[in-house]
Amino acid sequence: MRLIESKINGAVILEPEVYGDHRGYFMESYNLNRMQGLGLSYDFIQDNQSLSVMPGVIRGLHYQLNPKAQTKLVRVLTGVIYDVIVDIRSQSPTYGQWAGFLLSEFNKRQLLVPPGMAHGFCTLTPNTQVLYKVDQYYSAEHDRGLLWNDPDLGIEWPVSSPILSDKDKIQPRLKELATDF
Repeated sequence: MRLIESKINGAVILEPEVYGDHRGYFMESYNLNRMQGLGLSYDFIQDNQSLSVMPGVIRGLHYQLNPKAQTKLVRVLTGVIYDVIVDIRSQSPTYGQWAGFLLSEFNKRQLLVPPGMAHGFCTLTPNTQVLYKVDQYYSAEHDRGLLWNDPDLGIEWPVSSPILSDKDKIQPRLKELATDF
């Protein structure tokens, strides 16, 4: 597994070794020993999976407050997404910065999202399935969000009129957040 640093402190892309032949391919999507060898040690306790039927669905930007803040390991089972993180850790040197990544069933890359990041993605193909591991259970009490199109962030989403949940349409802007990371 190869680790690729991102411009956001603590967020990395993991690129697995893929062994293919005329039958298809084989890969290890997660291996604790290999992760620890890369200096990444997390106790993932829950897997979450989503299906977005239409292209242009944006899910996010979501995060959980401490003490239930989550590390996420995100990958795409089918389809293609544009995955976005925003650093909302007020003491971080990359606070308020965002980064976007193309994750797909074809490149098989995974994004490791550390706690203190608002996370979301936009589907680029129909019937996109996303799977992610987390190291904290979901907590409605700690669940929060950030407005997907906050003008102060200037995120360059690949769609201008996305399909959104009612919740994601009314999230606060970064300057309105009271985070404790």
